[in-house]
Amino acid sequence: MREDAPASPIEKPLLAVLKGDRPAVPPHSPPIWLMRQAGRYLPEYRALRAEKGGFLELVYDSPAAAEVTLQPIRRFGFDGAILFSDILIVPYAMGQDLWFEAGEGPRLAPILSETDLSALTPDFSRFDAVYETVRQVKAALGPDVTFLGFAGSPWTISTYMVAGQGSKDHGLARRMAYNEPERFAVLIDAIVEATVIYLSGQIEAGVEAVQLFDSWAGSLSPLQFQRWVIEPNKRIVARLKVLHPTIPIIGFPKGAGAKLADYAAQTGVDAVGVDETIDPHWANQALPAGMPVQGNLDPLALIAGGRAVEEAVDNIRAAFADRPHIFNLGHGILPDTPIAHVEALISYVRKEGVLA
Repeated sequence: MREDAPASPIEKPLLAVLKGDRPAVPPHSPPIWLMRQAGRYLPEYRALRAEKGGFLELVYDSPAAAEVTLQPIRRFGFDGAILFSDILIVPYAMGQDLWFEAGEGPRLAPILSETDLSALTPDFSRFDAVYETVRQVKAALGPDVTFLGFAGSPWTISTYMVAGQGSKDHGLARRMAYNEPERFAVLIDAIVEATVIYLSGQIEAGVEAVQLFDSWAGSLSPLQFQRWVIEPNKRIVARLKVLHPTIPIIGFPKGAGAKLADYAAQTGVDAVGVDETIDPHWANQALPAGMPVQGNLDPLALIAGGRAVEEAVDNIRAAFADRPHIFNLGHGILPDTPIAHVEALISYVRKEGVLA
């Protein structure tokens, strides 16, 4: 714990870690939450989604979305609750048509030309239901749970907006970024603006920290990474710090590899997420001293369970023993993850038991 930190007990361990504090008495157990912890691996989630009839219907039903956010907190007692929503709410509010095809995922009307881009008419009232979800969750959370909001980062959002759907190599967006950088920059600028509005609204409604997901950052070359990942995220962070200077921001550039160090040093984020492909010992050496880190258990190791998880947890905790650390996965929890393995993971991280 910092020398100037109060001696009183930490009420919100995860929030304290994001602000650079650590539990006072070693050996400490890091706070824990899991990306996509509210989702398809939970039977209560599947039942509620079936009742609502579709993903977007669930997101826009604030009481139902609040219930989904709270489900993993009730079941597992995580230290953090992550807002249940979707990163594509931002392009939807920017005026792009959004729908979900059963069994195939999200679809958007693709942005393929200047005409497509200029035709977007923002309607930021499409954020209102999400803000209401935040208010309802905030009212229901216990005093020790940190409430996390989130948004997709501009590069990742742009890949969906240009292609109209997810893709393996994000080739359409990468081609546009190379061939028409000025037009692509207009799109990125618009996403930056919408993202600041969205995250600021979440904060005003009650979230205590936010995470920027750049899920497809790993598809870019170093120069493109600098231009389309680091620079836009830096602008978002700077804007949010003016509006909400006390709110921590976690940056998660999935697949950044060695570029993670530059991301952490240049974007201004308060903490950085480390994906499962990165050696945590390297990350501890390469990242700025004292910066809180989050991660980085392989989601497939959690599915395997047992000794595979135990060894990975021990390695991660050893790597980050000397810096503020939030235990998490290196990416989202997978739908076929056994609930018993999640329970065992939490128990092992908190040293309350051993893995089955």
